[in-house]
Amino acid sequence: MNESAALRLASYNIQKCVGLDLRRQPRRVLQVLTRLGAQVVVLQEADKRLPPRPAALPHFVLEEAGWEVADLGGAGSLGWHGNAVIWRRGALRLRDMGHIDLPGLEPRGAVWVSFDSPLGPLRVVGLHLGLVGRYRRKQVLHLAQETARLPAMPMIWAGDFNEWSARSGLERLAPAMRFLPPRASFPALRPLGPLDRIALSAGLAAAGHGVHLEQPAHIASDHLPIWADVVVETGIRIPSRR
Repeated sequence: MNESAALRLASYNIQKCVGLDLRRQPRRVLQVLTRLGAQVVVLQEADKRLPPRPAALPHFVLEEAGWEVADLGGAGSLGWHGNAVIWRRGALRLRDMGHIDLPGLEPRGAVWVSFDSPLGPLRVVGLHLGLVGRYRRKQVLHLAQETARLPAMPMIWAGDFNEWSARSGLERLAPAMRFLPPRASFPALRPLGPLDRIALSAGLAAAGHGVHLEQPAHIASDHLPIWADVVVETGIRIPSRR
């Protein structure tokens, strides 16, 4: 593990690759991903809506561009409940993966992928929470409980929390996670709401974080991507556990 290393992680709701011009253009989304400069990206709405929910961003497009994909959905899907995790080939080594059902009226879920990373062992959790506030709170509580049952390692949550308020109280629901200060990422043309967020567990810190504004992100989806440069927290040594 290199304690001076930084890992750029991003989260992006790609709206099934349908842009604000109503055109489905997977390679335009790929252009945004390339310009993000991230080693690992959590995607939401990565699959088309109807069964068998084929990938909106085809596997071969990602693979040709040097991305690896966690096989979370099968049957041609990119993810599970639309949540996917991709990473730059050679940047991380996959350890394990799984998914978590989330409570609520809407069909919602979260996915997790464990890596050997430049920061040491690392778990990345991707999620897309519901539209109704009381169910979002239940989903965050459930996610905190379920991830606490997994083998202990530093962890990142990232995704579309569907939470407009900057003072959401998410930290009280998941006290093991520290949420980065929210930045407006929706709607893409004139961002007003901090729907997309990143949270870090103990042992990790952000050297920087923000919203990706470079074109064509303004039109490729209704959300802008968010990113964080994650580092090992000063004074904390993360053991490499097998």
